[in-house]
Amino acid sequence: MTPKRRIMIITGEVSGDAHAAGLVRAIREAVPDIEFDFFGSAGPKLREIGVEAVVNADDLAVVGVPEIARLLPMFLKTLSKLKLAAIERKPDIAILVDFPEFNLKLARPLKKQGCKVVYYISPQLWAWRKYRVSTIRKYVDLLVSILPFEKKWYAEHDVDHVEYVGNPLAENVSPTMSKEEFCVLHGISGTSTTIALLPGSRRTEISRILPVMLSAAAEVEAELPGVQFLIASANERCTGIIDSVIENAIKAGSRMPGKMKVIEGATYDVLNVSDAAAVTSGTATLEAGIIGTPMVIVYNLAPLNYHLFKPLISVDFIGLINLIAEKRVANEFIQSDFNAETTKAEILRLLEPETNVAVRAELKIAADKLGAGGASKRAAEAVLKVMEQK
Repeated sequence: MTPKRRIMIITGEVSGDAHAAGLVRAIREAVPDIEFDFFGSAGPKLREIGVEAVVNADDLAVVGVPEIARLLPMFLKTLSKLKLAAIERKPDIAILVDFPEFNLKLARPLKKQGCKVVYYISPQLWAWRKYRVSTIRKYVDLLVSILPFEKKWYAEHDVDHVEYVGNPLAENVSPTMSKEEFCVLHGISGTSTTIALLPGSRRTEISRILPVMLSAAAEVEAELPGVQFLIASANERCTGIIDSVIENAIKAGSRMPGKMKVIEGATYDVLNVSDAAAVTSGTATLEAGIIGTPMVIVYNLAPLNYHLFKPLISVDFIGLINLIAEKRVANEFIQSDFNAETTKAEILRLLEPETNVAVRAELKIAADKLGAGGASKRAAEAVLKVMEQK
C-alpha cells in the first residue's frame, strides 16, 4: 500500500489561492493512485477542494509597512503556528505560493528542519528588493516561474534552479458566457458603453483606489451620458468592503455615476463585456490583457509606503501586462498621477474606436507570450519530481 504523502502549501492572497488550487488539482490528477494530505495556509478555493487550513489565508493579505507593523503580532503568531505544524506533521514537501513578505520568512526554517521547499510563482525580485534573491538561492530547492523573462533574470543572479512552466492564466482566463447572456443575467444594458472598475482585492487597496475610480467614473459619465460602470468584486469579503467605500463616498457628498453595479465572482465576464477598464496593478492586468480589454493601470500606496518602497523599485513598469509586452501597452498612473482627471482622460482615450482596436491588438500579442496552457500540469510534475528526490 502506498503511504499517504503530506504536502504543506502556503498562500495568502486571492490570486495565489486560485493558482494554488489549480496546482493541487493538477498534483492529484498526475498521480491518482497516491493519497495526499494537503495542509497549510489556505484561502477559500483551497479549502473548497479539501486543503486543511491550519490557518485561514483570507485576512493575511496587506500592503505596506504600517499595515504590516500593525498586524505584526498576528503574522508572528501565524508563522509560529505553521512552523509548529511542519515540525509535527513532517511534510514531504512545502509549496510556498507567491506572498513573499510572509513566505520568504518561512522558507528558511522549513529548509533548516529538512523539508524540501518549492516556491511557486516567483516573488517579483526583478522589480524591487532584489537583494532577497539570496533567500531563494539558499533555502528554496526549486522556483517554479510563470513569467517568461524570469528564468533568464535568475540565471543572471546565480540562481539556476528555476523552471518556467507557462502561465496558468493562459488557460484559465476566459468568459463563462456570451456578452448577451451576461447582460441579461445581471440586468444591465447590452448596448451601452461599459467600463469595468477593478479596485483590487485587499482592503487597503480598495479603500485607497476605489474612491478615485468612482470620481473618475462620474466625470466620464458627465461627458458620455448613458455609460454604465461594473465594479468587479473577487468575493463576498471584497463586496462588503466595496459597498462600505461606496456608502462612505455618498455620505461625504461625492458624486456617483448613475449607472453602476457591483458584480461578485465574475471578473472575466465583467472584462469581456467592457469596452475599457480601470485596473489596479497586479494579476488583474494580465487577466484583462488575456481577455483583451483596453485598460488604464492604477495604484496608490500610503505616502509612507511609497517613500520607503520607491528607492527599491528597479523596473520601468508596474503593470504585469506591460512587463510581459516589454513596452507600455497600457498607461500607468500611480500615486499623485492617479487622480480622477487623468483616469477620466485615459478612459475616454481608450474608448476612441481606432485606439480601442489598436490596443486590443497589442494586448493579444503580449498575452500570446504566456503560452497556450498546461502550466498547472507542468508545475505539478516539477513539484512531484522534487518530492521524490533523495
